[in-house]
Amino acid sequence: MNFLRGVMGGQQPSGVQQSGTQTIQKLCDRVASATLLDDRRDAVRALKSLSKKYRLDVATQAMDHLINVLQTDRSDSEIIGYALDTLYNIMSNDADETAESEDENQQITPDDLGVQFSETFIKQQDNITLLLSLLEEFDFHVRWPGIKLLTTLLKHQGTQVQQIVLVSPMGVSRLMDLLDDSREVIRNDGLLLLQQLTKSNAAIQKIVAFENAFERLLDIITEEGNSDGGIVVEDCLLLIQSLLKHNNSNQNFFKEGSYIQRMKPWFEVGDDNSGWSAQKVTNLHLMLQLVRVLVSPVNPPGATSSCQRSMFQCDLLQQLCIILMATGVPADILTETINTVSEVIRGSQVNQDYFASVNAPSNPPRPAIVVLLMSMVNERQPFVLRCAVLYCFQCFLYKNQSGQREIVATLLPSTIDANALSAGQLLCGGLFSTDSLSNWCAAVALAHALLENATQKEQLLRVQLATSIGNPPVSLLQQCTNILSQGSKVQTKVGLLMLLCTWLTNCPIAVTHFLHNAANVPFLTAQISENLGEEEHLVQGLCALLLGICIYYNDNSLENNTKDKLKQLIVKRIGKENFTEKLGFITKHEFYSKAAQKPQPIFSSPDYMLFDHEFTKLVKELEVVITKAIYKSSEEDKKEEEVKKSLEQHDNIVSRYKNIIREQDMKIEELKQTVAALQATNEQNQSTMSLQLGQIQQHKDQYNLLKVQLGKDNHSSQNSTTQMNGFQPEEVSRLKEEIEELKKQHDILQGELSQKNVLIESMQQSQVDSQTDEMTGVSEKSAELQKELEMLRSQLHIQSAEINRLQAERMELLQKTEISGSLSASFDPSVNSQSNTEMEHKVAELLKEIAGLKEELKNQSEEKSSLKQQLDTAQSTAAILQDENQQLKQELSESKKEQDDLLVLLADQDQKIFGLKKKLKELGEPVEDEDDLESGDAGDEDDLDDDDDDDDENVRDEDD
Repeated sequence: MNFLRGVMGGQQPSGVQQSGTQTIQKLCDRVASATLLDDRRDAVRALKSLSKKYRLDVATQAMDHLINVLQTDRSDSEIIGYALDTLYNIMSNDADETAESEDENQQITPDDLGVQFSETFIKQQDNITLLLSLLEEFDFHVRWPGIKLLTTLLKHQGTQVQQIVLVSPMGVSRLMDLLDDSREVIRNDGLLLLQQLTKSNAAIQKIVAFENAFERLLDIITEEGNSDGGIVVEDCLLLIQSLLKHNNSNQNFFKEGSYIQRMKPWFEVGDDNSGWSAQKVTNLHLMLQLVRVLVSPVNPPGATSSCQRSMFQCDLLQQLCIILMATGVPADILTETINTVSEVIRGSQVNQDYFASVNAPSNPPRPAIVVLLMSMVNERQPFVLRCAVLYCFQCFLYKNQSGQREIVATLLPSTIDANALSAGQLLCGGLFSTDSLSNWCAAVALAHALLENATQKEQLLRVQLATSIGNPPVSLLQQCTNILSQGSKVQTKVGLLMLLCTWLTNCPIAVTHFLHNAANVPFLTAQISENLGEEEHLVQGLCALLLGICIYYNDNSLENNTKDKLKQLIVKRIGKENFTEKLGFITKHEFYSKAAQKPQPIFSSPDYMLFDHEFTKLVKELEVVITKAIYKSSEEDKKEEEVKKSLEQHDNIVSRYKNIIREQDMKIEELKQTVAALQATNEQNQSTMSLQLGQIQQHKDQYNLLKVQLGKDNHSSQNSTTQMNGFQPEEVSRLKEEIEELKKQHDILQGELSQKNVLIESMQQSQVDSQTDEMTGVSEKSAELQKELEMLRSQLHIQSAEINRLQAERMELLQKTEISGSLSASFDPSVNSQSNTEMEHKVAELLKEIAGLKEELKNQSEEKSSLKQQLDTAQSTAAILQDENQQLKQELSESKKEQDDLLVLLADQDQKIFGLKKKLKELGEPVEDEDDLESGDAGDEDDLDDDDDDDDENVRDEDD
């Protein structure tokens, strides 16, 4: 400061102070020309002290010098800190502008000055890059003012600074490092900087998220005590919300990173809920909003459902329901919790089922839905809370047919419990309350129980209400119309009309019940035709919509209220143009577009609570079709019904043929699988048979070898053995005869076995061939039938278009004929007669063409019947094939059984032959081993006989 005093008063006349501008000029010269670092540092420090009071002068004269200091004096952290503080003071709008000198331009506001100076600073993109590089300095006197300066630049020139940071190498990474600074001031101001940096910039948001921002921020929130933390927790939550809102990529990254599970401890509030601090309320409010960002109805449905599933699995929904049913929770937190639970369960069947099972901690326990509805129909509850409960009930019923069924069931006579308060009783109580807001909320809630659910619309017709003692009960539908006719408030009328329109839409039975009361139609026509005030225009429009629904969804079951008669009534009493004008009052209403934007009912006051979001969708769909239905003639209605019936018949025929073809395809596939299984079985049997035959041949070879060896031994000792044993020749001859007989039986069995093998092979081959041929024929027939069916479809479409074109031409010709008849007075009679004759000829030709087309259609129908017969024939053929397949399988099994029996017989015969030969050997009788099972061994027998003769001769020679 001594230096500053010297500059301010060193070279001035006594008693005269230099002006601030001159002082700043000298300081700037000193910064630019001083060779000593200490002199430049003192000059920059002096500029910093003057920057708040003389902001404009310092900015215009010293900015370039200060930027030069940042570039050249990086080694001295003190002068860098002074320069950054000075730049922050001249760009920030927090300075006290009242102390500025009188000669400065006071017409420029502080905000404008900050924006102008920031724009000047960022004209050179290198300045932002320089500032980012300075943030890498760990020195507190450099990093902290650098953070504040960059935050101010983002506030004033956010988009431009974001683009520069985005293209700067490692720009975002340098800023993310601020969160790891151990100094809380740096970390907290870094959070504010990142909030400004990520605002409305999806690219930077993605980079920050992938720089592990969620992990760091959640760690900070945990360290600070979750919802009990201070303002740092609030800043972290705001930054997370900025990263996730309207950014589907970051939302998916947040879910995939299992960060939803880390949110559960946020909502673990204690039993003592008294004395909540303002900061805790703010923190918890932001936490609830963060949950809603992840499950918002405007998000992609897949992402929302995935987050809802994760919240249920990690018990986050359960924790929210605990807060919902807890006592002592502040009203705004309770309201936001209800809205959060609403969006967590909206459209998620699992979450909706869980919410239906939640009970309030009361005695006796009551379902949470009943407790919430009690608050909704209670006029003493806050308005925002009642709106939140209505939204929760709507979300519970959204695409939840089981929930709709349960709500409607509480109104039916068979399920009403007189001792327990149910949701249906509360809705009826609110529907007929003296509070118009309760009427509207209950009507809308009940309408959501009927949305896109024709079954519950019909069930609700069974509800009977006891209006007074001694009088018979009336239906709920009739009671709603009675209240409408009693001159209720506009809000009550609007709510009941929305309920009736939702109820009668796409439900002809409900329309019939409504029209059965003779007073309903006159009431609607009277409301529409009267010239009421502007506040009643919406009621008139809804009455017109309800009457249009009665026409469009009328099944003509009531003679006095058919479509034609209701249209005639509109023409006579109201007028078509007037009716459509009144119908248009709905979409032209100022609150219609607001309600159509978001599903959540958000109203500034109860008087603005008129439209429901789902009802606006219904109006959009019905307005066009009702207008067309009003202007259609009875003939057009009949033709349209005939066309609908013909199209339905055509669709039925096509669907029937599709089913037939589908069944045939399934049968063909089954036959293919059966054939494949049979082929596999056949191959397995053949392999088994070949294996068995090999084993039999092997046993035969072994048996022949043994016979040869045994024959030689027995023949050499025949004489001696015979003499020793002394058996009789008769017994020996008998045994030989038995052996011969057994050999003959063995040969017969062997022949039968070979015949069976040949028969099995021929049957298998014929089975495969026949099944292949039949399957080929069936598939070819199916393909031909499919082609013919497609050709018939195309012909039918062409003929339908041709008929429509001819009918249109016929109508035009009739109109021209009527016009020519009306103008006959002003034209020549001969010309008129000639034109009429030509018209009649054309009409006759058109009628002939129509008759020809009808004949063609008849022929096409006959062809369709013939095709059907062919399909039936194909089905019967497939059945025959299946029966033949079963027979072949049975024959194959029988053949296999017979073959097994033959093998058993052969084994027994072999065993008997072996026993007899053994017995003959024991008797000392020679056994003829050459006579075996096969005829081909005859030559071997002769050779063996010769050998025996030679052996005998050798024996005799030895005896001699």
